[in-house]
Amino acid sequence: MDYETVELEEKLVTALCARTSNSSPEMSGIIGGLWQKFYSPDCYPNITDRVNAKALGIYTDYENDERGEYTVAVGCEVSKEGALPQGAKLMTIPKGKYAKFVVRGNMLTAVRTFWEKLWGMDLDRAFVCDFEEYQNADPENAEIHIYISLK
Repeated sequence: MDYETVELEEKLVTALCARTSNSSPEMSGIIGGLWQKFYSPDCYPNITDRVNAKALGIYTDYENDERGEYTVAVGCEVSKEGALPQGAKLMTIPKGKYAKFVVRGNMLTAVRTFWEKLWGMDLDRAFVCDFEEYQNADPENAEIHIYISLK
């Protein structure tokens, strides 16, 4: 898979979070549930000071690597701390060096295929914070920029 190495500045994010692992039978339900709750009338419309309309899928607080537990979050970048919807928290995506991948296609298939291929890559991952940045909301013709933290 092709990627470019980029330096990112810190991003402030309002997000809903949960803890899971790739080996958990509940992982898909946990992540899907966060997305559903995020786009509910009680969450997304109530997030103030959004920087843009892009949704973020974030993976952080890794126990060790992709085989351990991690925190998954669904949110959006904000310019400052504002009123938080119920259950949401303020978090940061740390500044640093990231591998930036661009995937396109069916949203679910493209993301799932990306992660399966990534786990087989010899990439010098930092396991600090990885995230998906959804450029549009078209489930069949999505463009997603995926950032993987590097050492």
